[in-house]
Amino acid sequence: MSATEDGGSGGASSTEVADYLDMLAAERGASANTLAAYRRDLDDYFAYLVRSGIARDAVKAGTLRAFLADLETRGLKASSAARRLSCVRGFHKFLYAEGLAEVDPSVAVSGPRQGRTLPKILSVAEVDRLLAVAQAAAGAEQAPGRARRALRMMCLLELLYATGLRVSELVSLPRAAGASRERYLIIKGKGGRERLVPLTDAARAAMGAHLSAVPEESPWLFPADSDSGHLTRQAFARDLKAAALEAGLRPDRVSPHVLRHAFASHLLQNGADLRIVQELLGHADISTTQIYTHVLDERLKAMVRDLHPLMDG
Repeated sequence: MSATEDGGSGGASSTEVADYLDMLAAERGASANTLAAYRRDLDDYFAYLVRSGIARDAVKAGTLRAFLADLETRGLKASSAARRLSCVRGFHKFLYAEGLAEVDPSVAVSGPRQGRTLPKILSVAEVDRLLAVAQAAAGAEQAPGRARRALRMMCLLELLYATGLRVSELVSLPRAAGASRERYLIIKGKGGRERLVPLTDAARAAMGAHLSAVPEESPWLFPADSDSGHLTRQAFARDLKAAALEAGLRPDRVSPHVLRHAFASHLLQNGADLRIVQELLGHADISTTQIYTHVLDERLKAMVRDLHPLMDG
């Protein structure tokens, strides 16, 4: 029996682990192999907590540093230790963001320094192809059920690319968001922080078209037969991969999180300020947004190449 299955592993429940892995699959497009590796990493972490007599809700920053030291004494390479710590930190951040833990003990913990990988990015042309496929499906003659799903997908895509919302924020939008005449949404993100997110005309039109197919008694913009009453992250991620395939894109390159990255990168490519993008994404710390500075670097290089007087000829 694994540490996550016994229900008492360091105080972590199998449901919490399953929900975390589901989030990684839906929002980050994690593969089956990656999810299996993360489950093994968590099993190892929970086993360490059991050996140390520490409950999950009693974990502090010092606990995580001691866990990292334990990994080093076992001879793990820096890259392996960094991946394992990254998984554990992600788990604690997930619990805190979902309201399942009062604090995130991983905030003050840094692991072995590793080069930070750039997020997967779709080009503007690739996003256009994805939107074109969704728009064509929404305008096609088809059975009522398929027509409603096509309108929903078009609305989801237009909103996600126009706003850069987290997928959890997107699927849980209230019906009132679609009925509003305002040109922006008020989003309550992580930590209860509110932010204004402007809407494009295309996103507003897609919401209006989709809303006509939403039952009036539903409190959700994207209702579904689920425990929450609204579309799940996993269902949207699955449908999005099907849309990617129709658009001629590799499904493993497309996820809700990838479209959020595309929103941010394309804004920066067109001259948006990094602080503005930070606000739109709902990042509490600009260091999180700075993963996109590779886009700024390329823009600055192009500006110097095109405008510097000594670059002529």
